[in-house]
Amino acid sequence: MEVLDTSIANVALPHIAGGLAASPDESTWVLTSYLVSNAIVLPLSGWFSSRIGRKRFYMSCVALFTFSSFLCGFAPTLPMLILFRVLQGIGGGGLQPSEQAILADTFSPAKRGMAFAIYGMAVVAAPALGPTLGGWITDNYTWCWIFFINVPIGFLSLVLSSRLVSDPPWIKAKKGAGVKIDYIGFGLLALGLGLLQVVLDKGEREDWFQTRYITVFTVISVVALVALVIWELGRKDPIVDFKLLKNRTFFMACLMLFVVGFALYGTTVLLPQFVQMLMGYTAELAGLVISPGGFALMALMPLVGFLVSRYDARWLIAFGLVIISLSLFHMTIFDLNTDFKTMVWARIYQSAGLAFLFVPINTAAYAYLPREKNNQASGLINLARNIGGSVGISFVTTMLARRAQFHQTVLVSHLTPQSSAYLAGLRGMAQPFISAGSNAIDASQQAYGLLYNTVFRQANVLSYIDNFWVLGVGCLLMVPLVFLMKKPPQGAAGAAH
Repeated sequence: MEVLDTSIANVALPHIAGGLAASPDESTWVLTSYLVSNAIVLPLSGWFSSRIGRKRFYMSCVALFTFSSFLCGFAPTLPMLILFRVLQGIGGGGLQPSEQAILADTFSPAKRGMAFAIYGMAVVAAPALGPTLGGWITDNYTWCWIFFINVPIGFLSLVLSSRLVSDPPWIKAKKGAGVKIDYIGFGLLALGLGLLQVVLDKGEREDWFQTRYITVFTVISVVALVALVIWELGRKDPIVDFKLLKNRTFFMACLMLFVVGFALYGTTVLLPQFVQMLMGYTAELAGLVISPGGFALMALMPLVGFLVSRYDARWLIAFGLVIISLSLFHMTIFDLNTDFKTMVWARIYQSAGLAFLFVPINTAAYAYLPREKNNQASGLINLARNIGGSVGISFVTTMLARRAQFHQTVLVSHLTPQSSAYLAGLRGMAQPFISAGSNAIDASQQAYGLLYNTVFRQANVLSYIDNFWVLGVGCLLMVPLVFLMKKPPQGAAGAAH
């Protein structure tokens, strides 16, 4: 439900804006406010778990997420909805790290891969179902119900967690011992990540560093995050344990999940936009282009969970990156005549590669860490994936705009009065308008409009292809880096993962 809430509201934004008398631009803060608060809490989850107990922290997050979802549904104004979304993001930010730490502590290394696979099936179902479910709920009921559906599931989670989840001994021993709140570290973290998320979300719309507040926010964010790292490295009990990144395998796992988030969220933005804006697909059809890939990912998770306990996780990760690269290269053949089936299968190929990344990377991340560090590790690795997603979305949207301008300039440069093909094409476009009753002057103007629309669409197609090329090459370049992870010890198939 937490992952679902990062995507389900996207398709409801026009309805939310209309229902709360807000502009479309203002309504995007419904998304941004959630992402900002979510990003701030992610790395803090390990610190809170150690101080108040992981079970108590997890159940508190579930309760806050559920209650704030209820409040979101009843929000009377946009500012109130944004406030409740901030609260929802705070509650949601602590869920995934806590869940992964619980799994890492509950299962032995040999069984951890399958545990993460089953958990991953639930996580990847959300992006597959989110846009389609959100659109269906909004069209058939009201946007309020995209938040209300969290409430009964939240109550069920609280009941089951209270009965089935318990803290391991090292958390019980440390819980509440010498609690000192690092106000400086918390302030630097909130300032740095909060402003970074705003910059990534608003940068393209505000023309990046041509806008003063984007430049100021970027500088403040960089200074705050650098200061945070320096401050936390000098503390005995940091709220974010950056020393974990000294572990080569854990550092590479964070880097790999950053790339996974970059490619996954980037293409999840590109494909629906491509089919809706250039090919005239409805929102429902656009969702159906994405959804089969999610179901393929769910189907492959158990297989990968089985393989990760028997084979070197590094080879599985390398295989997954190669598959993703090939799928992205396959997407470069897309044009305005590409059929629905071809696009669906391209997404399925990409999802097959993702299945070989999520489980091996997550299991490898905990391989050489002390178990008492699992809470801190979960927060950092989830933050890496989320920041990768935010950077990926900002990158592809910026590149789309810039490359479309470039290709349009190049295409227009070939449309000159000295070109016989250009003049013949204009006459051919004008003829149907003349046949329909337009005079020669009007038909000529209509032909120019039709020609510009063709150039505009082709320039945009080329900009999407450029994005697919860059993402594909980026994933392929990561393959050699996989082997910087430590080699699994002989005779301990599961322990290395």
